[in-house]
Amino acid sequence: MEERAGVVFVTADEMRKIDDMTIREFRVDVLMLMENAGRATAMLAMRMLQGTILGKRVACLVGGGNNGGDGMVAARHLANWGADVKVIVGTTKDKMKDVPLGQLHILEKMGVPILSTDYALRDYDLLIDGLIGYGLEGNPRDRVAMMIEGANSSGHPVLALDLPSGMNATTGEAYDPCIKATATLTLALPKTGFLSPSASPYVGDLYLADISIPRKVYQSFGQQNILFQKETLLKV
Repeated sequence: MEERAGVVFVTADEMRKIDDMTIREFRVDVLMLMENAGRATAMLAMRMLQGTILGKRVACLVGGGNNGGDGMVAARHLANWGADVKVIVGTTKDKMKDVPLGQLHILEKMGVPILSTDYALRDYDLLIDGLIGYGLEGNPRDRVAMMIEGANSSGHPVLALDLPSGMNATTGEAYDPCIKATATLTLALPKTGFLSPSASPYVGDLYLADISIPRKVYQSFGQQNILFQKETLLKV
């Protein structure tokens, strides 16, 4: 845990404890956190698309964990706002956690295209990276690795959700491969890895999203300042 300019940066283990305290002690449902994270991502995506959503082509790259669930919520909002959204999944349904699998079922009912083989990622206005969350240790593999490489070689702007997939949240080490994001929307509190000079080329512009973590949880991890007094998306 480190503090810079009144904002506390946390390790992956500390972020895990923040999530656990929020869900177990304060009974904030994981679906609520996911909804808030996904909507915040969609809002920043709208900003990156210069406020014009209708007809814009967006690919949401998602994994089978909660980070992927956040990305699927973002896909739902963007589709509802008129974007041409496709969801590209880095795993199979049988390997997805229950909560993100539920988000996938919603998208299927909405008629949002669900793909598993579009690694070239041509003809998109924006890519959203929701492949891997803050728990990664070691190189991405298999389909996820190919999707990261495809995103990096596409030439399209990339919005990373919580942190660029392929990065160690605590140290900032970029594994092989690692998303090179245009912007990163990190959730609740930024991660200590972002403070590493080696992380800068991968993170891009860094934003912080309010996902409804109780203030007492923030305070117990040293975040005394109220972060979201004026807006729920902050440039860090």
